Amino acid sequence: MKFKTIVLVSTAALLPCSMASAADLPVKAKAVEYVKVCSLYGAGFYYIPGTDTCIKIGGAIRLDVGVYSANYDAPYWQGGANGNNLWTKDYFWSRERVNVTTDTRTATEYGVLRTYANMQFDFSQNRESIAGGFVEMDFAFIQFAGFTFGKAVSQFDPQWALSKPWISSGFNGGSNNATGIPQISYTANFGNGVSATISLENASAYRNAGLWNTATYIVGPGASSFVPNFYGSASNTFLGNSYGGNHIPDVVGNIRLDQAWGSLHFGAAMHQITSGFYGSNESTGHPDESYGFAVTGAVEFKDLPTGAGDSLKVEASYAQGAAKYLFGGTTDTAGGGRYAAFRDGGLGFGYVLDGVYAPGTGIIQSKGWEVSAFYEHYWSPAWRTSIFGNYSHIEYGDGNALMMAAFSNDGTFPAGGPGTNSSSAAAARAGVLNASGNFDLNLAQIGTRTAWTPVKNLTISAQFTYSRLDQNFSGTYQTIGTGAAGKPSGSVYELKDQNLYNGAVQILRSF
Repeated sequence: MKFKTIVLVSTAALLPCSMASAADLPVKAKAVEYVKVCSLYGAGFYYIPGTDTCIKIGGAIRLDVGVYSANYDAPYWQGGANGNNLWTKDYFWSRERVNVTTDTRTATEYGVLRTYANMQFDFSQNRESIAGGFVEMDFAFIQFAGFTFGKAVSQFDPQWALSKPWISSGFNGGSNNATGIPQISYTANFGNGVSATISLENASAYRNAGLWNTATYIVGPGASSFVPNFYGSASNTFLGNSYGGNHIPDVVGNIRLDQAWGSLHFGAAMHQITSGFYGSNESTGHPDESYGFAVTGAVEFKDLPTGAGDSLKVEASYAQGAAKYLFGGTTDTAGGGRYAAFRDGGLGFGYVLDGVYAPGTGIIQSKGWEVSAFYEHYWSPAWRTSIFGNYSHIEYGDGNALMMAAFSNDGTFPAGGPGTNSSSAAAARAGVLNASGNFDLNLAQIGTRTAWTPVKNLTISAQFTYSRLDQNFSGTYQTIGTGAAGKPSGSVYELKDQNLYNGAVQILRSF
């Protein structure tokens, strides 16, 4: 009995301890919802936890050094100390860029719902404060049920617009809108790689090349740059631009064929030109609206017999009253496509404009064409070399007479105008044009780039570019007192073609 009693007492004494221990046991945690790989849309995508949306976050760090070139690896042919070939010009420039991209995809009954954004943080020599820089949004769009809404590659450009084998956009290569154009577009796929797209695209500030009322001032060759006049700051706010507002968007369409061997692309665009007034206010009247157009054709060949990965890309375009469809990208940072280069005692200059007009006349549209080619050869998976070339032409027809009259031989703009009565007029009066000929302009360029990829997603490349500014004047240009920045007053320069050379080095780490 004593043994039994002891057991019962001991058991009773242990029960509270056991119950207390059970109460102290941790509650089982909920299962952690780990991030899952999404293999539906290629490498790098993951499911956003708790959703059926896949996301890819990427980006790049890009370091550029240009030699004898301006921003974007553009030749020194756009005025200021560099274009005026002064001793005070920069012999090199540098830029540091950070890209951040987001790409989301969601499968729906209407197809894939996609959003994409590319944000850039830049620091570029001579454009920002020491610790400053700027934020740029190159792309931001939504795609759904065949529609594209937002800032995306122009539907005028071929499929490979973002994969041209060069370092930067200082090379004239056709439309080349590497920063995207705001648009609403619809793409229909017909199978077997055939598709067609119709698009409404915002012309400002990417497609308005400038419109000159020759009764007003325009920046003369050799004059300093004027601010604000950078592309993208507004609709080409260079001195002399007489563009009115954007009344309707550009209408753009294309037909494409994508195959394993390469691709074909045919595009067309309608561009509206809206002018300012003949004089300073509405009572002076204005020209009627004018409509320009552009057409393009492009072909790409992949995996050529010369080697795996080799490619050849060729495109050609024609435009009337729509010059930025030929001279695209970011090369006209001095506004209005103003090209001017002083070299070897000579001067070559010209303008890229949609058209010109004078009081009482209609808009006389410019006409032009361009052809570009890009060939890239892989020596090995790590080494590749590309060769690329472009020839661009613009002419003004009957508008040449208005432009020549505006460049009067007394140095005022316009002829017989108020001279130095305004700061703008004084700045524009860079010199006196004593010449015959016209403002038709040809630009020829050829370049080569060699790139080395020692490890995945790290590319080191070097590029060299030769450019020729082929102008159509015969005569001289004489600087005047308040004119060509840094040039001695009264200096006489022979008007002749100009040859320019520049190079660049880039280190690109993408992720």
